[in-house]
This record gives sequence, structure tokens and C-alpha cells, in this order.
Amino acid sequence: MDIAVLQKDMITAMKEKNKPRKEAISSLISAIKKVAIDEGCREDIPGELADRVILKELKTVKEQLDTCPAERTDLKEEYQFRYDVINEYAPQLMSAEEVKALITEKFAEAVATKNKGQIMKVVMAELKGKADGKVINQVVAELCQ
Repeated sequence: MDIAVLQKDMITAMKEKNKPRKEAISSLISAIKKVAIDEGCREDIPGELADRVILKELKTVKEQLDTCPAERTDLKEEYQFRYDVINEYAPQLMSAEEVKALITEKFAEAVATKNKGQIMKVVMAELKGKADGKVINQVVAELCQ
């Protein structure tokens, strides 16, 4: 995801006077810029970094949504709206079937060892940001049986 797209969408939301959407996108831009500054690439923010931050923010909002008390419908609606907005910009993650196919194809020698730790170490380096860690873990556990 290019940060310029986010900034353009935030300006559009401001012009439409859509305050909740503007705030959701603004918080996303702020999080991306903060990580970029921390990693020393303030001027030229790579798309990979933006995608990584977007996924982290999506996970955070999902946790807020899951832990919100049921009687707080106002908060639930706000979290759900933020989740939906952030999800628009999140990169598509690989499904369990795609992860399994990739692991068996590219990492056949690692899978042959049946050593889950070894497989995870090799696979996570390749799939970080492309697939959910829980999905990768389940697939690797299945392959090790």
C-alpha cells in the first residue's frame, strides 16, 4: 500500500465531511509514519512497511472489537467501522490451501525433517506479511504429523 493513496483518501473523506472515516485513515497514516521514523526511512516509506503496519493495526482493532463488552454498542460500532476502513487497505493474505501448497513446493527438504521449529524458521522468513502467522502455524503442525 502506498501512503500517498491513504493521504488522498483522507483528503477525500475530509471534503465529504466524513469524520469517522477521516479519523480512521489518519490514525493509520500516523502509525505508518511512526514506524517509518523508527526504522529510519522517514522520507521514502516502502509499501512493505505500510502493509506490515496496516496488518498490525487491523489486528489491534480486531482485538478491541473482540474484547469490547456487549452492552457497549456505541464502542462496538466505532471499532467495527474502523476495522472495515482499515480492512479496505489491508493486503490480501494467503489462504491455508495456498500456504500449504507453497510450503510443500518450496520447502520440501525442510518439511521432510518433520522438525516444526526448523520449518517455521524457514517459512516465516518467506511468508511474513503474506499470510497470517496462525494459519502458517496450523499448516506446519499438520505437515509435521
